[in-house]
Amino acid sequence: MRIQLLYFDECPSWQVADARLREALAAVGNTTDVERVLVTTAEAAESWGFHGSPSVLVDGEDPFAEPGAPVGLSCRLYRTPAGVSGSPTVGQLVEVLARG
Repeated sequence: MRIQLLYFDECPSWQVADARLREALAAVGNTTDVERVLVTTAEAAESWGFHGSPSVLVDGEDPFAEPGAPVGLSCRLYRTPAGVSGSPTVGQLVEVLARG
């Protein structure tokens, strides 16, 4: 399993997502290293299919992307059980990682 965390520095939520992702990996017993990818240009955002910071890719796919979501350098929001957040919850990440 390949896991990448795409982000850009202007959105601090990537740090929360990074911590939650590490917690979720530990919860499912997955020792995969997370590759952090800094996205800095509109061209790179387009190339990655970057739906905003932070984005988690599992084997090259964004499991949280909504159909038709725009790509670009923006802060991303996630729908969580507790409401809108700048990062998926640990539980949401565990659910995605357990599929792999």
